[in-house]
Amino acid sequence: MPAAGGIGGGNGKEYPGNLTPFVTVTCVVAAMGGLIFGYDIGISGGVTSMDPFLIKFFPSVYRRKQGEESTNKYCQYDSPTLTIFTSSLYLAALLSSLVASTVTRKFGRKLSMLFGGVLFLVGALINGFAQNIWMLIVGRILLGLGIGFANQSVPLYLSEMAPYKYRGALNIGFQMSITFGILIANILNYFFAKLKGGWGWRLSLGGAVVPALVITIGSLVLPDTPNSLIERGNREAAKAQLQRVRGVDDVEEEFNDLVAASEASMLVEHPWRNLLQRKYRPQLTMAIMIPFFQQFTGINVIMFYAPVLFNSIGFKDDASLMSAVITGIVNVIATSVSVYGVDKWGRRALFLEGGTQMLICQAVIAAAIGAKFGINGNPGELPKWYAAVVVIFICTYVAGFAWSWGPLGWLVPSEIFPMEIRSAAQSITVSVNMLFTFLVAQIFLLMLCHMKFGLFIFFGAFVFVMTVFIYFMLPETKGIPIEEMGRVWREHPYWSRFVEHEDYGNGVEMGNGTRANKDI
Repeated sequence: MPAAGGIGGGNGKEYPGNLTPFVTVTCVVAAMGGLIFGYDIGISGGVTSMDPFLIKFFPSVYRRKQGEESTNKYCQYDSPTLTIFTSSLYLAALLSSLVASTVTRKFGRKLSMLFGGVLFLVGALINGFAQNIWMLIVGRILLGLGIGFANQSVPLYLSEMAPYKYRGALNIGFQMSITFGILIANILNYFFAKLKGGWGWRLSLGGAVVPALVITIGSLVLPDTPNSLIERGNREAAKAQLQRVRGVDDVEEEFNDLVAASEASMLVEHPWRNLLQRKYRPQLTMAIMIPFFQQFTGINVIMFYAPVLFNSIGFKDDASLMSAVITGIVNVIATSVSVYGVDKWGRRALFLEGGTQMLICQAVIAAAIGAKFGINGNPGELPKWYAAVVVIFICTYVAGFAWSWGPLGWLVPSEIFPMEIRSAAQSITVSVNMLFTFLVAQIFLLMLCHMKFGLFIFFGAFVFVMTVFIYFMLPETKGIPIEEMGRVWREHPYWSRFVEHEDYGNGVEMGNGTRANKDI
């Protein structure tokens, strides 16, 4: 937060405002942008476990699945082409998120959402009508381009629209939509796999047009955020919008702070270069490390490949798809816990509890799978009670992620950046997230084949490291106005060395507690 007496309110200043029906509905509609990401995460693993899909596009995987070419359960899905089908989306999302930064800043958050919806819509149609592997991959790339735009703009939109006291809960609506998308995809996979004629996978892939239409239409009807309107020079509209969003007429103080932050940000000609300044070291570190650690929790081992994983450890096709549905339900319920508690208990408490819970579960899962499958992955018939134990601990692990690293991995980076670097920094967050999502998706099946049950130990080690990182490095950000966030870094025992000696000079104090000299 800014120093006492500066623009942005000093120590503990509170802006007036209420949680209005208008802002609630607006944030709910905007959060639906997460549906496209969640639907894709849930749909891909289920589709790749459907026999008709494998026969048409990946016949060698189908033969291994039937035991014709390999008897090692761990390796039956090990296919470079199958991996490219899954991971190409995330590489495309990485690239588009960088472009989305400029679009979001210069033309507003709404246009980025619109681009995301249209690109995802086209990709869904291509995948639904795919006749060969290249159509599948082109469709996946377009889906990824759409996700890059949506993931860059939606968390920013939510953080800027929400009153600071409710920012956590409303921003987590994005993650809630992701979890709903995953659950819907898992349910559809379960029923579509039962359709006669072997074309259920087309409905699963083509069904992505529905969440694509939701975000496309939503982007057309949503209002701009006050921050974005100010950023683009529409101050009168921004003030009126702020009054409507907060539900009060007395918004002068918050409006002036937003204008001051915007004026200072306009002096920043190169936001990407600005990110490298010493005073932004805390935010840049979090923009990189939080999405990195989020992907190395191992959650995508479960969410991308849940049916594949369950099938690989002895579940039948129907059982593996139903197990994915169960984990999807747990994901939704646990995310709602985070919506309730994030502004009550704080970000750090959820991060630390979730990390501990995931670590314990990963150790138990590794032991259970290792004891039954050994090194060669031939368990014979898997007893129902044993399978139930594995599913219970996987669900407990998913719950730990769903109320901690899942939603907070998007919330915390989106709320800590000052306006002058906000769009560029959010692109860094999305890019890092997609880079390591791509990497995990690219190497998971190979790692499962060679590391076997040790894969859970591998990710468990990262969960331990990242929990320690949060304990020592992340300050609490609940209940702090987004334009006052700078003080949490100046009060932190480590990060204060990067920001406490900044020369504030005589200029406009920015939302992060620094000043930009208007004489520059």
